[in-house]
Amino acid sequence: MRHNKAINHLGRKSGHRKALLANMATSLIMNKRIQTTVAKAKALQTYVEPLVTKSKDDSTNSRRVVFSYLKNKEAVTELFRTIAPKIAERPGGYTRVLKIGFRQGDGADMALIEFVDFNEAALTSAPKAAKKTTRRSSKKAAEAAPAAEAPAAE
Repeated sequence: MRHNKAINHLGRKSGHRKALLANMATSLIMNKRIQTTVAKAKALQTYVEPLVTKSKDDSTNSRRVVFSYLKNKEAVTELFRTIAPKIAERPGGYTRVLKIGFRQGDGADMALIEFVDFNEAALTSAPKAAKKTTRRSSKKAAEAAPAAEAPAAE
């Protein structure tokens, strides 16, 4: 039974797991999006989200706490300078995990983890209202469309 076993150990000892998550968090912060397995992406999500929350408060102490997790000066600077101002008003949920299929070699379930506010393709398509389509064809709808365009053309 798995009672009180909250974290995924990822088949590694604690030192290896901490190093893996720190390196993956650094790559995510520097590149804004990385591709990995679903299990690692979910573990990384729980690892990096508290660090992003900590980066909202730009103080020396919060920088030191984040540096103790990441161990990379450039990643800490990137987190506090570019990511934190962009997510300042967001109350949580800074990353998203998108499943992208299976890896060719071993069939592992792969995922894409990215920062929500840094995906330009999703940001540009989100404000557009989706056009409602139905499976039924209607003569009224077909007649109404040309009639609506006629006054606009004049």
